[in-house]
Amino acid sequence: MEQTIEQTVRYIYPFTALVGQEGMKLALILNAINPKLAGVLIRGEKGTAKSTAVRALAALLPDNQVVVDCPFGCDPEDVTTMCSSCREQLQSSKDLDKTKRKMRVVELPVSATEDRVVGTLDLEEAIKKGEKRFEPGVLAEANRGILYVDEVNLLDDHIVDVLLDSAAMGVNTVEREGVSFTHPANFMLVGTMNPEEGELRPQLLDRFGLCVQIEGILDPDQRVEVIRRRVAFEEDPAGFCEDWEPEQEKLRQQIIAAKKALPKVQVSDRMLYLIAEIAVEMGVDGHRADLIMMKAAKTMAALQGRDEVSEEDIRATADLALMHRMRRKPFQDLDLDQQKLEDIMGGHSHPHAHKHTQ
Repeated sequence: MEQTIEQTVRYIYPFTALVGQEGMKLALILNAINPKLAGVLIRGEKGTAKSTAVRALAALLPDNQVVVDCPFGCDPEDVTTMCSSCREQLQSSKDLDKTKRKMRVVELPVSATEDRVVGTLDLEEAIKKGEKRFEPGVLAEANRGILYVDEVNLLDDHIVDVLLDSAAMGVNTVEREGVSFTHPANFMLVGTMNPEEGELRPQLLDRFGLCVQIEGILDPDQRVEVIRRRVAFEEDPAGFCEDWEPEQEKLRQQIIAAKKALPKVQVSDRMLYLIAEIAVEMGVDGHRADLIMMKAAKTMAALQGRDEVSEEDIRATADLALMHRMRRKPFQDLDLDQQKLEDIMGGHSHPHAHKHTQ
């Protein structure tokens, strides 16, 4: 029995062995490189490898260095994102004990209460002893990991708001009767939903950085390949993972390199005007779409090893940033008019071509 448990924990289907679903894989990789993309919403029917892809991504990503016994898994090298306890230890000249931890996937159940998500403060302890005793919640567990919310459309709207706030700000603040506690909550938010079970409100949809619509694979060759790979993995998980390790390592190093390169990537004014023109012509509300398009294009350039955003980077990521922000009629499917996008990009010409922004 122990051996079975060990194998279940150890062998996770390799991310690079997933067949098809290129949009979903790209959206996940871009978020892994750039946490400021504010998460990804994966919309699609059951059985389209949504949860498999999320767990596979976590297994692919490098281990985190964390402070031993810290409930938030703080980074011992980054004082700016540390919890108050780790910061105090550093200030009192104590060395922080370090260890390595695998990238976590923390799942949020649909039935989760607000206290379970944000954590709880022991008010009695605060009043009696003047000490803040905090019981960590899901957001604390997810810090520096992946927070996976299956069927996010079935969650209470208020809980979704709390998740999106934390994902955007990187911190979680709990307030009870005038007592407050703040801790780091930097995580990659991945929500999945089946649109047949109900939609998310447009305000919440807009706050997911990227969105991808996935469907079952219809190509017979690809479907057969899905079966072959899955059977091979189930029959010999160790051997299958070993066979795919070179591909896994290649992508792992690409993600690490892209993370380092991202701050140096520049965007010319010409590309910024193109992004703004696309947002206007595609009829999206507000300015979040423009910002996310710019961040996604920069991340794509970093992934491709370039230090400047090109039209190709914008083309490759525009649908991920725009699909869920398009104005649409009730019951109309989420869709992006690819021909219209091509026409805008083909006709784009603006005099501000050579200035750069970072």
